[in-house]
Amino acid sequence: MIRRILIGVGGLVILGATAFFLFAPAYVERGLNPTTMPEEGWPVSDEAKALHQRLVIGDWHADSLLWDRNLLKPADRGHTDVPRLLEGNVALQVYTTVTKSPRGQNYDQNSTEAPDNITPLFMGQLRPVRSWFSLRERALVQARDLQRMAKAAPDQLRIIRTREDLTGLLDARRNGGQVLGVMLGSEGGHPLEGDLANLDVLYDSGFRLMGLTHFFDNELGGSLHGEGGSGAGLTEFGHHVVGGMIEKGMVIDLAHASPQVVRDVLAIKGTKPILSHTGIHSHCASHRNLDDDLVRQIAAKGGVIGIGFWADVVCGRTPADIAQAIRAAIALVGEEHVSLGSDYDGSVSAPFDAAHLSALTQALMDAGLSEAQIAKVMGGNMMRFLGDVLPEA
Repeated sequence: MIRRILIGVGGLVILGATAFFLFAPAYVERGLNPTTMPEEGWPVSDEAKALHQRLVIGDWHADSLLWDRNLLKPADRGHTDVPRLLEGNVALQVYTTVTKSPRGQNYDQNSTEAPDNITPLFMGQLRPVRSWFSLRERALVQARDLQRMAKAAPDQLRIIRTREDLTGLLDARRNGGQVLGVMLGSEGGHPLEGDLANLDVLYDSGFRLMGLTHFFDNELGGSLHGEGGSGAGLTEFGHHVVGGMIEKGMVIDLAHASPQVVRDVLAIKGTKPILSHTGIHSHCASHRNLDDDLVRQIAAKGGVIGIGFWADVVCGRTPADIAQAIRAAIALVGEEHVSLGSDYDGSVSAPFDAAHLSALTQALMDAGLSEAQIAKVMGGNMMRFLGDVLPEA
């Protein structure tokens, strides 16, 4: 009898553990990445729909690889997958790899030594054990997942590594191809683990964009949300990394960087950084948004500013609120330097998922932007920038 009870209890434990690993990560994602779109959807006119289909659309920032979904299949949660991006007429999506997130994460101050949120998520998802204990491996696992998807469906998904890849993608889409380009990025430079040789490892694995910091100070320098404060600048290691990124044709992303890191990077000859997902501080006075003067300086070096879709950076929860933030960005830096940086699937709420991106086209029309301005913001500026920065081969 005791033996049967123990066997029964053991079976229940196994069933419970199986259920946890199967359903808990999806439950977490569903709660962290909601949409606030009305059940009937946002109204989009036929004129806006037609314009939206003529656009070349690109987005600088989505964290979808974190959630261990097969992005080739439509999901009932989160903000993006390949079918929804194609339905939304997106040509190019940057997918960033998230590798560390401090417990109690906030916009003001986080400790580098705080317990990590991503480790238990990777364990719960049963990701490869090597990724449980190494930030570099955590980034590489996500990159390999994307590579497997691209290999399984080359007619739908292409990884963009070079200018030639970008040109081929745009040519294919002009000829009617329903294909999505994806560029790999890293949310912060901590997967380098303080070793410059790992920049080669990431580059060889397809990474073409890297933020320097995330929500905490790291080996490269200070975070906008770290303990070092606004004066924590680029370290010697950070200078070496920036130099290596320039040589390789990688995009330098200053999202989450401290003000001094921004100044230090801008002072380096040959830098042309971006701010991938943000708002405009004078429009939405959040600590998440850099001061306007620094944003102007990024644009002055030829960079572009990706406007986010979530309330903390645009101070609102509708497509119209995003459009007003885009207007503020154009007023600050000019229409040649504004683009999209949704932060889709980044543990934020968005007014619409990728399939319903035409709601933003409608909002930009309603806000008084011309068709030429909308084309630049929705993707033209991003494509021009990448055509200048990406390596030729």
